[in-house]
Amino acid sequence: MYTSLLRRAAVATAGALLFVGVAHAQFWPQWALNAQHTGQVGVAGQPLNNILTSIVYDPLVPAEMAANDNELLAHYQVPLIDGSNVYMEFKSGKYNKNNYSTEIWGENGFQWQNGKLVQTWSFTSDWDAPGSQADFWEPVFHAVLANGFIYVPGAGGTLFKLDTGTGAVISRLNPFGVKIDPDIIVAGVPVTDGNGNIYYNAIQQHNSGTGISFYQHDIADSWLVKVLADDSVAKVSYSILVAQTAAGSLPSPKPNDACLTVFSESQLPWPPSPTAVPAASPCGTMRPALNAAPAIGTDGTIYTVTRTHLLDGTNRYGGIAAVHPDLTPKWWTSMRDRLNDGCNNDQGTFAGSLLPANGTPGGCRLGSTPGVDPAQNTKPGARVLDDSSSSITIAPDGSILYGAYTRYDFARGHLMKFSPTGQFLGVYNFGWDSTPAIYQHNGTYSIVIKDNEYGGGPQFGSYCNVDAICPPRQNGPFFITQLGPNLNVEWKFQNTNNQSCARNPDGTITCVPNTSGNQWPNIGFEWCINAPVVDANGVVYANSEDGNVYAIKQGGTLKQNIFLDQALGAAYTPLAIGPDGKVYTENKGTLFVIGN
Repeated sequence: MYTSLLRRAAVATAGALLFVGVAHAQFWPQWALNAQHTGQVGVAGQPLNNILTSIVYDPLVPAEMAANDNELLAHYQVPLIDGSNVYMEFKSGKYNKNNYSTEIWGENGFQWQNGKLVQTWSFTSDWDAPGSQADFWEPVFHAVLANGFIYVPGAGGTLFKLDTGTGAVISRLNPFGVKIDPDIIVAGVPVTDGNGNIYYNAIQQHNSGTGISFYQHDIADSWLVKVLADDSVAKVSYSILVAQTAAGSLPSPKPNDACLTVFSESQLPWPPSPTAVPAASPCGTMRPALNAAPAIGTDGTIYTVTRTHLLDGTNRYGGIAAVHPDLTPKWWTSMRDRLNDGCNNDQGTFAGSLLPANGTPGGCRLGSTPGVDPAQNTKPGARVLDDSSSSITIAPDGSILYGAYTRYDFARGHLMKFSPTGQFLGVYNFGWDSTPAIYQHNGTYSIVIKDNEYGGGPQFGSYCNVDAICPPRQNGPFFITQLGPNLNVEWKFQNTNNQSCARNPDGTITCVPNTSGNQWPNIGFEWCINAPVVDANGVVYANSEDGNVYAIKQGGTLKQNIFLDQALGAAYTPLAIGPDGKVYTENKGTLFVIGN
């Protein structure tokens, strides 16, 4: 769901699977299945015939939706699967959109017993989410399976190492000494490399506390942390990891460097003139993205997404750091100055532009330089937003894929592709909040990503939120798209459902035509997936905001779908497939297991 993001952005912008042997030992141990986040599993998914079980893991959903225009703006863990055992986050406490730390997070253990998924233990963590809904969608709390244990985020940048059978604490791993520092948070998703090592990000805030915006102060520091199987820990500051620039990249800005903000709405249409330059402010410290998972290549290289902690929220300075297994820096490459598809020319003929002709509704000001980002009048750069759960996917050829944000294309973002040495290779013009899956086949591979056309409703125009300058367009269509290695489209599958449905307490389903409050007829629902799955037969699994999970055959034809609980606008959620092909998916804060 992109609408709440755009409201806030309006203010801000005025063959064999990799590590398959290890994955089988703990079958689905982490985000997007493996250390490369490919999401391709070596079993066939079961038919989507029945809801085998449903378990509420977030009972606060009614309060969350009531406080956020009936939208569910929270990111959730992917179900973790180890044989007949399943692990999932849970929430309790109270929801306060102005202070996420009033909620409580933890991890539950389940086991399949006689055809039923039975809860076997529960562990409550002292981890707190930073910020509030004014800052970003609710951040993710995410565990990881490794070394026969489950590792769960705790306060102070720590990890709890738990017994998978009982949930008992084996140890608490603190890379920052004995004391628990409440200003340090585990940020994002821990990952395992399949060789016993775990990597995660931590951020230390200045003067964090109740009611303080995450962006009110620059951060004190941030780290990439490594945990070994013997519980020893090591860490490295991101200030070191971003210092070595890859060939062909702009350097990483320093905290007190001047970074461009954006033009004010009073200067619309943008840019104000062909030579205009927006105001600048201190960039803030480069740090990891709040919800991202590091990715690990087959050679052990760790890749992690970074962004500046701009205090005014207009972040347009992101990048990717490559790190050696010993935590020494390899290179950092910028996402800035990579694109050339912003403003059109006055005739509307600039090749590749995503905007209409200058001087027309939704276009830039007459005379604008073709290709620029209208908000800054510079060559566009992809952005790393803390609302996003996008994480790096590593393709079989070692190339690096990241789904970034851009606003000037109706907030569709861009899928960026880089070489293993940090050179920019290409782009597909959708990437927002997506960790693409990889389908390996016939000696090559394909890339699977959601592909939503946004634009419906007031204040959701091309590059600004003023209808007179950037009028909204029809919302949709909405696709699951498969790309080739060169980011060319291989096929698309469109969601054409126009019914908004909900399951009643007695199990019946009530549906009404979905108008979404727009003046245009509904032409489907956006895809609500942030990490799709591909099974052994190449079938793609993805969940939609229409409340269904879909199985899509190669070539882009529907195999099957099943309705879960409710059609709703939500932050994007993942799914998983178990060793027996059961499909684990999420809707409305509830875990659903689908199969025969």
